[in-house]
Amino acid sequence: MSQAHQSTRQQSTIALLEALAPGEGYTLSALEGVRFMRANAPIPRIPVLYEPSIVIVCQGRKRGYLGDAVYTYDPRHYLVLSVPLPFESETEASVHEPMLAVALRIDLQVAAELVLALEGSATCADPPAGIFSTPLDEAMSDALLRLLQALQSPSDARILGPSIVRELLYRVLTGPQGGAIHASLTQHSHFGKIGKALRRIHASYDTPIDVGTLAREAGMSVPAFHSHFKAVTLTTPIQYLKTTRLHKARLLMVQDGVSAATASHLVGYESPSQFSREFKRFFGRTPANEAAEMRNALIQLPAQAPPQRMAMQ
Repeated sequence: MSQAHQSTRQQSTIALLEALAPGEGYTLSALEGVRFMRANAPIPRIPVLYEPSIVIVCQGRKRGYLGDAVYTYDPRHYLVLSVPLPFESETEASVHEPMLAVALRIDLQVAAELVLALEGSATCADPPAGIFSTPLDEAMSDALLRLLQALQSPSDARILGPSIVRELLYRVLTGPQGGAIHASLTQHSHFGKIGKALRRIHASYDTPIDVGTLAREAGMSVPAFHSHFKAVTLTTPIQYLKTTRLHKARLLMVQDGVSAATASHLVGYESPSQFSREFKRFFGRTPANEAAEMRNALIQLPAQAPPQRMAMQ
């Protein structure tokens, strides 16, 4: 493909995203599980929590940090989280060149169906990783542009959108690191068992969870579970649970406007004072100050109407 064609495709993608994500933060799309990200100014390195997802940055640049590893996602590289994972992220952006990205939640049922259809042909680095960045190829770029075009029309979004999202997931599964998603769904692998435990934590973070139960459900001894858990997340199960609760509490305060005391109760803390101490230690600000600072960055705007101003259903 000629450089001129690639440049035209990139310009078309950015123009569509500019229209679909006119405001900073997150903008929902007409498709569940697909949302847009925009930043008009740099965002310093901050703690984030991503669910299993594909993030494609079309303009600007983001970097993810987990332990000593750095993951760049920009117009040439997309990011994939094969398991829910907390890490740190920073954003390069400006008013003249805002960061524009598309985030697609990985539907685990669809992923499992594709894995079965592929019959083990997905490849993966050894061992599989919970987070990785991969070069963006022409097939992924073309599919992304078609998805953004489909989101311009309510009927196209409803009828064509899901199949294009499925295609994007297929492209990831057949890419260099696709086997990581495969492994996360495979119950007999250690990575798959830890992936199941992580999903269990995210489904039940507001209830008492003990490591012994998680290890038993994974079919491992507690020491083995600790070892494999840390290999995937670079943290302990208890610290992961605490981090998840703090992130969920921050989201409740930012999006729902609840108080710190209410958020602490909703995510499973028995002591509001303990919650406030641990929150400030983790985020570097009190719950109230952090919620105020992050409200613009994490706000989710409704789906934008297409150019014809027809309401999205």
